[in-house]
Amino acid sequence: MSRARVTPISPAWLRRHPLPMPSHEGDKDARGRILVIAGAGEMPGAALLSAVAALRAGAGKLQVATCASAAPLVAAAVPESRVVALPETRSGALATAARSRIEAMSEHADAIVVGPGLLESDAMARMLGGWLATLPEIPVVIDAAALCAFDRDADAIANGKALRILTPHAGEAARLLGCERVAVEARPLELGIDMARRFRAVCVMKGSTSFVIDGPALEAGTAGAIVSNRYGNVGLATSGSGDTLSGIIGGLAARGTDAFRATAWGVYLHAAAGDALAERQGGPLGFLARELLDEIPRLMQAVPGSKRRER
Repeated sequence: MSRARVTPISPAWLRRHPLPMPSHEGDKDARGRILVIAGAGEMPGAALLSAVAALRAGAGKLQVATCASAAPLVAAAVPESRVVALPETRSGALATAARSRIEAMSEHADAIVVGPGLLESDAMARMLGGWLATLPEIPVVIDAAALCAFDRDADAIANGKALRILTPHAGEAARLLGCERVAVEARPLELGIDMARRFRAVCVMKGSTSFVIDGPALEAGTAGAIVSNRYGNVGLATSGSGDTLSGIIGGLAARGTDAFRATAWGVYLHAAAGDALAERQGGPLGFLARELLDEIPRLMQAVPGSKRRER
């Protein structure tokens, strides 16, 4: 594991792996349809951040499926979206009855983000696990509370057709792997490779140096299956930052970017946005997750110079 070849994300790597650009004659359908399943009454902002991030990354049409108590707030805050209110339990988690509506919306999506701001429950884990296992071959970013679906249906999900992208923080990664958080923090690359292979997924292992690992490509022996990212700063360790990352990746995937490239570019754009904000305000502390989003369109337009932080 320690000998796995890791390629740093650099200006040269970004030039070799460009994002697809829509035709000037294309409409919003041609730019891709993103479905974001996120948010609860306690955390409507997570749905908002992830949804707006997907649009900033270039997705053409946005649908948000959120708990009924959050739906009016999300609809008012994101007028560009179609917002669907899903049934929820008394505790505020998605109800099992939400599955049929989610399945219907999934049929028209080019990419899906699921998890930001959802409240975890056993019933929701079973419902999402069954749904994830039956998804067709489309990219699905699985984040936050949606990762609990692997507690019960890991093998069924891993054997499904969906192009899975997992974006856990260290604690969530430890739960997925059945180990302690300190182990993940000490050996992120090794355990990230284990996770990516086990769940046949593209996995992000977050940290001061983040890794993006393509499990299916590793199994196939494909070169370039692991990249590292050293852009970014400690200011990104703030509430809502992970929600923006999941949305950026989902938006890039909806545009037609393959799962690994969408994830690597998403990690880079998220981190580079943090660097841009830190430079503008004179330090890395104090910027907000929602402020990252305005940086994304500009950063997508030009490959950067050689400003990568050296370690």
